[in-house]
Amino acid sequence: MLHPFMVGVANDLAELRMATLRYQFPYMERHGKRPDSPALCHATVRAAVAAAHKLVPSLPLIAGGKSFGGRMTSQAQAASALPKVRGLVFLGFPLHPPNQPSDTRGEHLFQVQIPMLFLQGARDAFAELALLNPLIKRLGLGTTLLLLPNADHSFHVPARSGGTDRQIRNEMLNALATWTESIAARAGEE
Repeated sequence: MLHPFMVGVANDLAELRMATLRYQFPYMERHGKRPDSPALCHATVRAAVAAAHKLVPSLPLIAGGKSFGGRMTSQAQAASALPKVRGLVFLGFPLHPPNQPSDTRGEHLFQVQIPMLFLQGARDAFAELALLNPLIKRLGLGTTLLLLPNADHSFHVPARSGGTDRQIRNEMLNALATWTESIAARAGEE
């Protein structure tokens, strides 16, 4: 939650007038190396969603996270809908470990019945495009993928690419803001 990337994204979203609630999984609080069980991670996601809704009950709620946090959020949503959540956003969805290509970590996504936005680096070693693109296509309507050119899993771009990390972050945040506005507009129509 205090990683410079997460702090930066939260600050940038605040400038776009988008509130965020950051939290940590218990293993991170303990400075542990091994993640908690999925059940504990899902319970943590549910507690964070409940806290966010309690803090601002009038705002449309979007859940998600960076890497592992996004995957735990989508698993929790797939198991049982997160109350009041209108969409999921993934900052670098970890479809598979590096150099171990597989799409099995994405199977639960077919149980998610709300819109999803995948913000993914085109060079992300945790999501080979040959696996990610077909998965997104099979997920169908309601699923959006933004590939950020030359970016890796941390949304870093090499200097030789001609782009900058700041440009990638701006593109990512603008897409997130536009997508979120469309979700909020739909929520207002209901």
